[in-house]
Amino acid sequence: MIKNIFLFLFITFFMECYSQVLPKNHFMAGELKSLNMDGDINPASNSISDIIIHDSKIWLGTSRGVSLSTDNGLTWNNFYGNEAFGGESISAIGYDSLTNTFWAATAHSIKKDDQYLPEGSGLRYTSDDGVTWTTIPQPLDGDNDTSVSYGINNLRSLPVTVKVQNLIYDIAFTPNTVWIATFAGGLRKSTDKGETWQRVVLPPDYLSSIKPEDSLDFCLQPVAGKFCSENNLNHRVFSVIAANDSVLYVGTAGGINKSTDNGISWIKFTHTNQDYPISGNFVVALGYQKFNNTIWAATWKAEGQTEFWGVSASEDNGDTWKTFLEDERVHNFGFNANHTAAPSDNGMFRTSDKGNIWIKPTSIKDDVSGIGLLTSVFYSAEFNDNDVWLGSAEGLARITETGMWQGTWKLFIASQPVEETYAYPNPFNPRTDLLKIKYNIPTPGKVTIRIFDFSMNYLRTIIQNAGRNPEHMVDKEGAIDYWDGRDDSGKLVPNGVYFYRVEKDNGDPVFGKILVLQ
Repeated sequence: MIKNIFLFLFITFFMECYSQVLPKNHFMAGELKSLNMDGDINPASNSISDIIIHDSKIWLGTSRGVSLSTDNGLTWNNFYGNEAFGGESISAIGYDSLTNTFWAATAHSIKKDDQYLPEGSGLRYTSDDGVTWTTIPQPLDGDNDTSVSYGINNLRSLPVTVKVQNLIYDIAFTPNTVWIATFAGGLRKSTDKGETWQRVVLPPDYLSSIKPEDSLDFCLQPVAGKFCSENNLNHRVFSVIAANDSVLYVGTAGGINKSTDNGISWIKFTHTNQDYPISGNFVVALGYQKFNNTIWAATWKAEGQTEFWGVSASEDNGDTWKTFLEDERVHNFGFNANHTAAPSDNGMFRTSDKGNIWIKPTSIKDDVSGIGLLTSVFYSAEFNDNDVWLGSAEGLARITETGMWQGTWKLFIASQPVEETYAYPNPFNPRTDLLKIKYNIPTPGKVTIRIFDFSMNYLRTIIQNAGRNPEHMVDKEGAIDYWDGRDDSGKLVPNGVYFYRVEKDNGDPVFGKILVLQ
């Protein structure tokens, strides 16, 4: 009997990769309390990892389940605390347009050896917009699943029997087949809606192509260990797309794999095996721009000394690549007929000329409430007619455009119900975040917010006599203003306990406590 305890020997490496692919807080406990109700005014989470729009229905994958709007964001159905999702986060979403079925992969964090680790928890799918969900367990191997048949070959394959680090990062569809990119389990497919799964054989690191007629002798596994001595970056799978009914592209930590026969034979594109190659071999996202037959890839630096972070694009089915946005860590893509959006750690990039010029919005600010989206970290983007939807680490944004990044902005900010006031995140690190101070404004009035130290010595005025009314409310409960952790002189305050006071001209002041921890 083979025990896969050595999967945990490379947790450190995988955790580093994992934290780069998904939002850092995506599986962390204690973000916000959750409700599952119809007609919420906002999505359930501010960490929006992916967006899919199909038939004017907007699906979100978030750190607190799935959110769906069928009225262009006016209301949201949040699937989080229900029977299907429990308290699960979303690691991937996909939409099968042939069967009109929405899929979501779920995960959570568990505590092991005094640290929190991500653990896959399966998939859910719905064909009736979330009225009913079918739940699928996380795909796992049996202890004796130590080989896989590939053409004339019988290859050794590491049985993945644990859920820890076994995450689903992407989902794609061809007719009658679901494909999943799994972190430790490689590429897998199902032809019976997830009841059973088959491992798909990809080339090892030292081969640029494989086909069933080849005589092969390698081990299907992501890392060297007691089972095999091979260490295959190309078996660590992060992304998968279907360009048509039989053409697949799969992104790994070792390059981009292409199949033109529905996942049987493969050729691999890397940073070193082409004259015009991809920028880096760690491929965290893939996108297919069907309007001009272009493959886009978020190609990050893996292990090669000449690799670099960036975006790679091919207009000739992978034969040659152009690279853009050098040193930028892009997470995803969004397309319409003429534009490509590339959300990154350094803002939302967008091009209308195939990558020659990239433009970011100058600011993102709700045109009604005046609240700004104060983050540079974006994870997702999607186009829908004149609307562009952006998913970030701090909330969801939509612009109804009259020109590129010109038009009317609407922000969707999730937060807890509030009776008087509260602040989050708390503890608060001003070097990495902004403190959000939420307070109730049942009637219009002037609002002043001041910060004090533990001895109630004055430090900073956030707003003074600012007009606030129900139009400034981020949801049915209240408004939000921000503190950057600095005093009136512009210096960051030291670690410690602080207080804030919200003064409203039509009511008594209310107080809240903040713990600054850098």
